[in-house]
Amino acid sequence: MKSFKIFPVIVLGIAGVANSGAQSVDFTNPSIKAETEETPAEVRYYIASDNGQHKLSEKTLGFETSTSGSVSGTITLLPQTKYQDIDGFGFGITGSTCYNLMKMSADDRKALLTDVFSPTLGYGCSYVRVPIGCSDFSLREYTCCDTPGIENFALTDEETKYIIPVMQEILKINPDVKIISTPWTAPLWMKNNGQWTGGNLKSENYDDYALYFVKWIQAMKANGIPIHAVTPQNEPLNWGNSASMYMSWTEQRDFIKKALGPKLRSECPEVKLYAYDHNYNYDNKSEEQHYPLKIYQDKEAGQYVAGAAYHNYGGDASEMTYIHDQAPEKELLFTEWTAGAWSSPGVGMEAITTDSWPIIYAVMFNWGRGAIVWNLLLDSDNGPNRPGGCVNGNGAIDVAKSDFKSLTYNSFYYVICAASAAVGPDSKRIGTTGTINKIDCIAFENGDGYSTMLRNTSSEEKKIRIKEGNRSFVATVPANSIATYRW
Repeated sequence: MKSFKIFPVIVLGIAGVANSGAQSVDFTNPSIKAETEETPAEVRYYIASDNGQHKLSEKTLGFETSTSGSVSGTITLLPQTKYQDIDGFGFGITGSTCYNLMKMSADDRKALLTDVFSPTLGYGCSYVRVPIGCSDFSLREYTCCDTPGIENFALTDEETKYIIPVMQEILKINPDVKIISTPWTAPLWMKNNGQWTGGNLKSENYDDYALYFVKWIQAMKANGIPIHAVTPQNEPLNWGNSASMYMSWTEQRDFIKKALGPKLRSECPEVKLYAYDHNYNYDNKSEEQHYPLKIYQDKEAGQYVAGAAYHNYGGDASEMTYIHDQAPEKELLFTEWTAGAWSSPGVGMEAITTDSWPIIYAVMFNWGRGAIVWNLLLDSDNGPNRPGGCVNGNGAIDVAKSDFKSLTYNSFYYVICAASAAVGPDSKRIGTTGTINKIDCIAFENGDGYSTMLRNTSSEEKKIRIKEGNRSFVATVPANSIATYRW
């Protein structure tokens, strides 16, 4: 039997908590996740609760020897009912996130990244999103080719001092992490308004911009950072971000089929291309409804596109099922959502059960292959951020700007880490049978076994029998909590 790593999350020092219910940790004496001897327990589990009593520490339990105990109901896994492959769960690794990480001590940074990304000593998060050039969470507005002429492409200090060192450290901890990258804007000389905000890509620069993507991918690869996928544009229907560029579905179709698709296929055939990368409701623009489906339907463009990516700032995840039903051979991915002063009920632990639905359950039930939330780490002033962009959004973790040591863990951290703990290599969502009031269940078949993630939205503890084949165990899920079980 496989030996397990037991790693309780220990609160070592309480700093000022800006968000009610959030866990704050001081890394003066970092939490140590101790390796234990092989244990006869067969099921690992992790619980995170809105009231803060459970913080994803790992525990174990055994399979039942009898089924006589009283339970609220039974959920049976159906491995023969298979749905989508799962690529993983993770966070945005922006310039701001990396700047904050590099301001931490090397030991504290390693402890944090190990906790998040290690598949043996942490939760095994396995998918990240890295901007191509600046985003609204960067130290300044820039692209990697601000001087006209694609021959002037070069990485900047934001990549070489912050993003690349952090990504190298993450990949050392977990070499299987997948990376999806997307630009917020093309270089200004390629745009019809010559401005950071808004504007459109000029058609005469399609080839230059396609080569810009290739140069980015090659530069990252040269630094030991393999890019798994790209999208042509972050939030293509958003005119107003600090750095942004409008790209209608017809513009994206033409850019893909005339330049980006052929260039990626010839120079970077291992890199997937996902269309769209914006809200479920297409920002209520009637002419843009079902944006990726229209690109798929163009045979020239559709051949280059692996699928589509979505955000959760408008609309409903059921749009992904609509797209899937029309094009089941294409993949779907959730790539951004953030919490902040504008969200309800908040960003601390009290939002865990609320946030877990749109981030994990709605995505999984609507054919998403994975979920990536926005910044892994921001400072206590929600930054660094760019004027005109998102200035009141929290990180999944916030670090005190006073010392770059005290950490506040918010709901997105717990939700993504709980989901990551459920999946391993070659994971696939599978079916279940059994309905229990106020309990939501997702199940996975992994390369090394099975897992399930439960969500209890009731005010009472629930005892649930989980059955897989001829064996079962009882999961005790506290009120208003999420729980991951893996065996």
